[in-house]
Amino acid sequence: MTRMPPASLHVGTFTRSLLLDLARSTGRLERAGLDVRETPVVSSPAQFAALETGELDIVMTSPDNVMAYRFLSQNPLGRNMPVEIVAAIDRGLGLSLCVAPSVADVADVRDGVVAVDVPGSGFAFVAFALLDASGLKPGDYTVESLGSTPRRATALIEERCRATVLNAGNELRAEGAGCRIVSRVADVGPYLGTVVAAIESPDPHVRDLRLRFVDVLLETSREILDGQGEAEVVEAAMRLLDLDAAEARAHRDCLLDPVRGLIPGGAVDEASIGTLIDLRRRYRPTPELDQIAESWPSMVTGPARPGPAPAHDGAATHD
Repeated sequence: MTRMPPASLHVGTFTRSLLLDLARSTGRLERAGLDVRETPVVSSPAQFAALETGELDIVMTSPDNVMAYRFLSQNPLGRNMPVEIVAAIDRGLGLSLCVAPSVADVADVRDGVVAVDVPGSGFAFVAFALLDASGLKPGDYTVESLGSTPRRATALIEERCRATVLNAGNELRAEGAGCRIVSRVADVGPYLGTVVAAIESPDPHVRDLRLRFVDVLLETSREILDGQGEAEVVEAAMRLLDLDAAEARAHRDCLLDPVRGLIPGGAVDEASIGTLIDLRRRYRPTPELDQIAESWPSMVTGPARPGPAPAHDGAATHD
C-alpha cells in the first residue's frame, strides 16, 4: 500500500518552540503524519497578518493577541478576524520584568526606554503592571516597540532599553549576560502565556490537522511534566535558546513549575483570562472588554475548552 505523504503545516512562533523541536526529534510529528515548518515572526501584528493571509496555518502566541484580533476594534491591524484558541500551552514560561546591566534599581528606569512588542499587547501590559508595582507609572518612561521577545532580549543586553519583559529562556539568556530579573508575572495573578491559535475553518480536514498538531504538542508536554527525557530537554534548550547548561536546567525547572510552566491537558481557565482582561482594563480600557468577559469561551475550541482554575501562589515559583 502506498504511504500518503505527510500533511504540511506552517507554524509561526516568537521564540523557537522547544516542544515542537522535541516532537520532531522523537518522531511524534512523523507518526502523526505531519510535516511542520516553523518560522520566527518579528512581531504580533506581523504574525496575525500572516495568519490572516494564509501564509501561516497556525501560530503559537499570547491569548491576549487572540482576544484583541477577534473582539477589539482597536487592535494593531485595525480589523477583526475569526481567530480561535485550539490549545493552551503554558503559563508564561518565566515571564519576568528584566532590567539592563547598568540599571541598579527599577527607579533608574524612569525617563528611560521600556521595550515592548507593541504598546497595546498583553506582554506590554504585564510590563506596565510590574513597573507600576515598583512605583513607576505610565508616562514615567518611554515605551518603544522593539519587536519579538528574542529581539527585546538582545536590545536589553545591548542597553538599547532599560527594561522589558522576557520569557521562554530569553530571560535566562539576558540574566546570564548581566541583566537582572526584578519581578515575575505571577505577582500580577494567574496567567496564560502561550496558546496555539488559528483562523476558524469549516473544513474537517483542516480541523483534524490542527487537532493532530496540538495532540502531539500536549503529548510531548505530558512527557516533560512526567519527568521523562530530562537530558533531551536540557540539550534542546541549550541549542534552541542559546543557554548554557545551568540556564537550560533552570528552563526545564520552569517548564515543570505549575505556576509558570506547561499546562497539562491544554485547557484555558477563566481566572487567567480574567487577568488578561483586568490588565487591559487598567492600561487600554474600552467598553468592548465587557463583551469579552461574557463571550471569551466562544474563542476556544478543541483541547482549549475551558477548564478549572490553576492553583496560584506567587510565592510558589522556583527561581
